[in-house]
Amino acid sequence: MRGFFRWFKANTKIKRWLFLIIIGIILCCYGMASVLTSRQMEFVNLAKIAVAFVVGFILIIYSIIAIQKRTLEILVEDTDKRLADEKNDVKSLIFNKRVYNQGPKIVAIGGGTGLNAVLRGLKNYTDNITAIVTVSDYGEPESESSKELSMLPLEDVKNSIIALSEDEASVGRLMNYKFNYGRLNRFDFSDIYFAAMQDIYKDFAESVKQSENIFNMTGKVLPVTMENIKICAELEDGTVIESKDKIPEKASETISKISRIFITPSNCKPAPGVIEAIKEADAIIIGPGSLYTNVIPNLLVKGVAKAIKESKGFKIYVSNLMTEPGQTDNYTLSEHIKAINEHVGKGVIEYCIYDTGEIVPEYVRKYNMEGREIVEQDVSKAKVEGIYMIQRKLSHVEHGHIRHNPDAIAATVIQLICDDLKFNNMENNAQYMMLNNKLKDSKKSIKRKNKENEQRLKNHKKAKKQDKKQRKSKFFSKYSDRIESIKESEIKLKQKEKNAKKQD
Repeated sequence: MRGFFRWFKANTKIKRWLFLIIIGIILCCYGMASVLTSRQMEFVNLAKIAVAFVVGFILIIYSIIAIQKRTLEILVEDTDKRLADEKNDVKSLIFNKRVYNQGPKIVAIGGGTGLNAVLRGLKNYTDNITAIVTVSDYGEPESESSKELSMLPLEDVKNSIIALSEDEASVGRLMNYKFNYGRLNRFDFSDIYFAAMQDIYKDFAESVKQSENIFNMTGKVLPVTMENIKICAELEDGTVIESKDKIPEKASETISKISRIFITPSNCKPAPGVIEAIKEADAIIIGPGSLYTNVIPNLLVKGVAKAIKESKGFKIYVSNLMTEPGQTDNYTLSEHIKAINEHVGKGVIEYCIYDTGEIVPEYVRKYNMEGREIVEQDVSKAKVEGIYMIQRKLSHVEHGHIRHNPDAIAATVIQLICDDLKFNNMENNAQYMMLNNKLKDSKKSIKRKNKENEQRLKNHKKAKKQDKKQRKSKFFSKYSDRIESIKESEIKLKQKEKNAKKQD
């Protein structure tokens, strides 16, 4: 009974249509009653009765359709726990059935914090997410557990699992836990976990797949290849670097830019499911992430770039916010895109989402001290590469760091998919209604957050000015008498000098 009355809450948006149905019934009944009770019918009266009946009938039909549409929207809201933070929970209004598995199929390729931001935003719209990540130690030292258990380098796999899990905080603490006692001292839990899963399922890809249920993940994670690849860089002066952690150092020492990136073995095969996921994707997102160590290496694995080019889905590149010392020093947006095209050929990028460049100066200075700069948005040159450019407010500050806004990236990608569905006259499609409904709420949320950030920035600047004025006023109030006496003494001294000159 309590669930029945929840239909009449304000957030369900049902009462308005029920009210219109009642009005429609009254108008129809009025029209029918007038016909039955009238002995004589004039044209004016007949017209009024006809209009009342037609308007009432239209209101009833329109309201019934609107209620059905709203019921489907409530189904989407009710079956997704991820909406709980943004809306009032409407559980028990309708049966609990997941609808997000009907969402668009989206593939995200990359690694690092950039990829995690993309995944974090996309999981609010669809369950059909596939994260394709690099499996390479990049020349970095192996952990004790990785050496002991002979594990592949799985840092990006681990981070993607955390980003896609329902409870990121808890899963993150668990997967990043390092033992500091006994025989497991300095062992990572994540390495032990993956070793155990691989031993149980006798297949690494299957063990990662089974992790979806264990961690209640939205989507899945696939290593780009099952082989332990090595990422190498060749500089413009001919120097070859075979360790990722030495690339920035060597490039800075020789003052030479990266000419190309290559992987060894060069003919490594993609992991099972990678090519299939790309071919079936409605959208393929490349980046953001380290251009030469997270983005391009994934595209160099045999068959990956070819599958992207042949895919009918949207091919989207998300621009980096800041340059990376020793890798992309002074790189502009067009140079990032050009580097990708030079390595794998044109056709892997159709759209580019880039930032407005409006980043809080205080935080930019911190990055400048590390040799990082804001990526220059040379849009006109990027368009020459045949890319459709989409400008969005991508940057936001998270725990003192400049990061990509997950909501802004996801909303832009979903908007492209929605526009395509609308273009194909699929407004009544369940997928379109689901995405469009969520998109409207997300846009309001993004707009509200942007306003809050702008207001916070204004308050910060205002507080700084007031603080300066306050400090200035304190100084003058304390030393005003002394300042005045110094001024008076200077005036008297000058007057004496003038008098002395006149006497001479």
